[in-house]
Amino acid sequence: METISFARGVPAPECLPVEELADCARASLERDGRTLLSYGPAGGYAPLREWIAERHGVDPSRVLVTNGSLQGFVFLAQQLRGGRVLVEGPTYDRPLKILASLGVDVVSLSMDDEGLDPDSLERELRAGPKPAFLYTIPTFQNPSGRTLSTERRRRLVELAREHELLVLEDDPYGLVRYEGEAPPSLFELEGGELVVYSSSFSKTIAPGIRVGYFVLPQALETELEAIAVSTYITPVLLSQGTVFEFLRRGNFEPNLERVRGLLGARRDTMLAALERELPEGARWSRPEGGYFLWLDLPGETDASELLARAREAGVVFEAGSGFFPGGRGGESSARLAFSFVSLEEIDEGVARLAALVPSAAAV
Repeated sequence: METISFARGVPAPECLPVEELADCARASLERDGRTLLSYGPAGGYAPLREWIAERHGVDPSRVLVTNGSLQGFVFLAQQLRGGRVLVEGPTYDRPLKILASLGVDVVSLSMDDEGLDPDSLERELRAGPKPAFLYTIPTFQNPSGRTLSTERRRRLVELAREHELLVLEDDPYGLVRYEGEAPPSLFELEGGELVVYSSSFSKTIAPGIRVGYFVLPQALETELEAIAVSTYITPVLLSQGTVFEFLRRGNFEPNLERVRGLLGARRDTMLAALERELPEGARWSRPEGGYFLWLDLPGETDASELLARAREAGVVFEAGSGFFPGGRGGESSARLAFSFVSLEEIDEGVARLAALVPSAAAV
């Protein structure tokens, strides 16, 4: 029996514009090969920096193009090392591992269906020493799929100003929207002095090109570029040049619409399968975009124990505890990724999983 994976937060193979990127790589080399194959500025390939800067209404000097947005997170965490970092609970597990390796005290803030609870943030800001920064994924959050409401975004920005709190807004999924209207980003609401905006082309073009970027407050430009230089001397200009050629040709929006269609159908299929198959007492988020949803199992069902049995039944997912600092939380929850699997695999995988989940009455 072939294993069906709801653990992989990656795009389905048919989302990847292979032929277009191959042609863009060749064209970028033919047009600007001597630049792309040499050492370059730490901030990234100039035409791409300018494209990103224009999109976000900033000077290109404030844009740092990185080897995926997670590398930019490492740079920021290294620069602001020490003290506390505030995160959502749950949150993306990779930053948790990075912060733990740096010996940072990570504090988890509560969430609900509207995203991060600003009252939880305010209590923490008033109770403890000033944090180095708040890390948040306000739109189609990994792992929950939740989106921070516009009202809460405004409140978060007010708190950031009141407490001079640096906020890292991680937004890799925001453009992968299947329905609804996009709320303003925290960066837009605040103006970009206290909010660092992070995104990448991994979800909108392809993850293997490893092109992410940060839009930085002026105070952090020089410091993070210096860390970049000391880390890799030069960025991967060929990947960045390929992405720029893809953008320059006008391929970005049509490709994004194609990806939305492919992944939106998967989201719809998973929601329908959960509604049809899961027993009473199970609850799940209903994301308007992105790759994931968050499943709360009935009663005190142990998600890690369920995962062990699910593997034997040929279906896997990510247990919720891995998305909390020190594994303290989410014991009865799971992250389900719908982005990689086919529609048929979603139906079959949810059916396999549901057969193992006890109803609320049985827990």
